[in-house]
Amino acid sequence: MIHIVFILITALSFSIISTIVARWAALRIGVVSVPRPRDIHLTPVPLLGGVAIYTAFVAASLLFNERAYLRELFGILAGATFVALVGLVDDRWGLNASLKLVGQLVAGGILLLGGTQIQLFAQPWLNGLLTLFWVVGITNALNFLDNMDGLSGGVATIAAAFFLLLAAMNEPRQVLVGAMAAALMGACIGFLRYNLSPGTIFMGDAGSLFLGFMLAALAIKLRFLSNIPLVTWMVPVCVLALPIFDTTLVCVSRLRRNVNPFTTAGKDHLSHRLVALGMTRREAVLTCYLLAGACGMVGVYMTQARPYEAYVVGSFFVITLLVALIWLEHYCPAGVRR
Repeated sequence: MIHIVFILITALSFSIISTIVARWAALRIGVVSVPRPRDIHLTPVPLLGGVAIYTAFVAASLLFNERAYLRELFGILAGATFVALVGLVDDRWGLNASLKLVGQLVAGGILLLGGTQIQLFAQPWLNGLLTLFWVVGITNALNFLDNMDGLSGGVATIAAAFFLLLAAMNEPRQVLVGAMAAALMGACIGFLRYNLSPGTIFMGDAGSLFLGFMLAALAIKLRFLSNIPLVTWMVPVCVLALPIFDTTLVCVSRLRRNVNPFTTAGKDHLSHRLVALGMTRREAVLTCYLLAGACGMVGVYMTQARPYEAYVVGSFFVITLLVALIWLEHYCPAGVRR
């Protein structure tokens, strides 16, 4: 436990320092987010926060010294590095949606080569396809969620905290998951010091794609040997339910309006709809934090429940999310699209 705390503190310290440096560098080389009609900020904001998060995470992860897990750790870091570079190129020069998707698939392939994959089916190729779908889906979900100051970073912090808790609760304890979750928590918390409203630096696609990839990888690595595989996979889905819900809401809303969900941006996310209901932006972000925390608590309950109890709770959870999606789509303003 002391080792995990040391990793968290190291990541937090590196994140604070590297965020300050990244903000200075972004302004010097012109990697900034220029306000667009759909944006909230009114002045250019530095975009290299994702580099700061990545740097802090890697620096803290290098303290991990369990040799039995080094191959998997390096495989995850290789995939995370690749997807962060894809995001960095997009932040600096811009990439179309197709190229970003290819980059995410390559990162998922690197993860598979490193030995990290879903183990749900008897056929390896099915597990490989499901792994790629999960990685690309969660990576994009965190990218979609990055639409208000502190939102994506805060939700990622909460999810990482629950993954750390679950890794510690599990027998045998999952050392690699705990170490990476602690490093991710510390990196995000240090960055949030400068990203909470009003944010003075954004994480950009380098940050949001990196966070999504890492959370997807942590979910895959998490195991509950005392429970059946299907219930085991209900746990990370619950922990990451808020970004999954937001992405589903946006996709459904845009498809109903005959708009491509991946090439057109708009103010139709959960956070935007909460603001449309009368909340301030800070209140909307904090509400999303509370919802993410509640989803994580459901995930923790799943690990302690009997299979039939998990099925009942899981079914109720899914129904609740579907009702919320329908209500938000039909009765809550979706904002205006770009």
